[in-house]
Amino acid sequence: MKKRRIHVFGVIGYLVLILVMLLVVMPLLWMIVSSFKSDAEAIKWPPLFFPTQWLTVQYEYVVKTIPVLQMLGNTVLFAAGVTVISLFFDSMAAYAFARMRFRGRKILFSIILLTMMIPFQVVMIPLYLEEFHLGILNSYPGLILPRAASAYGIYMLTSFFTGVPKSLDEAARIDGMGEWKIYSRVILPLSKPALVTLGIYHFMNNWNDLLYPMMLTTSVEMRTLSAGLAILVGTNSIKIGPTLAATVISVAPLLILFLFGQRFFMEGIATSGMKE
Repeated sequence: MKKRRIHVFGVIGYLVLILVMLLVVMPLLWMIVSSFKSDAEAIKWPPLFFPTQWLTVQYEYVVKTIPVLQMLGNTVLFAAGVTVISLFFDSMAAYAFARMRFRGRKILFSIILLTMMIPFQVVMIPLYLEEFHLGILNSYPGLILPRAASAYGIYMLTSFFTGVPKSLDEAARIDGMGEWKIYSRVILPLSKPALVTLGIYHFMNNWNDLLYPMMLTTSVEMRTLSAGLAILVGTNSIKIGPTLAATVISVAPLLILFLFGQRFFMEGIATSGMKE
């Protein structure tokens, strides 16, 4: 009787998981399928899930209207550049706060945490004026350099580095290692779960950002995908089909990245859970 009850609860659990999966996946599938419909079919009621005729005219319209391939390249360079540079500086700052002792360490760390409470809208005008006077507006350095470090990333990695046993540092110093070698050969290899998680966060956050790249770019050729999509949607008459097609182009790279990187992400979560 007990085994039957457990089996029933297991079936119910699977049904709930399938329902949640459908609720999450169905809007995505609807968007992808609808991007191959005509404008009339996209807004037809009652709706049809599959189009009567698969069309690529929506994607052709997007490619003709905005330089979508160039915007895709801009987004990749922006998001990947910020991710790599930010991981480097975040991890170095976190190592200093977590493993080293110096005067003013706690005060400086508290100031960094306080910056997380300041909305971007407060600093956007000073940031724009600063980049204008430096002459780096509408350029890759102008997009990447202001995000070369992240207060959230420093906080997250500091918390993770603090949990690594300090006996490893002492053993490394006995072997003659300096701070740089301890950081690069001891701490970083053990921090792969945190680095992978933070890297995914940085990449997705910058890939989907709209206000920041739109403010710091003035030409269509330097726009990112999110900003380009805003240009496409911001016309007087919104075209449903091209908007869906442009959204699929914007989301597809992230989906592909997740499909290929989910194994490493799950390994990172598992390793993080086993960390003492």
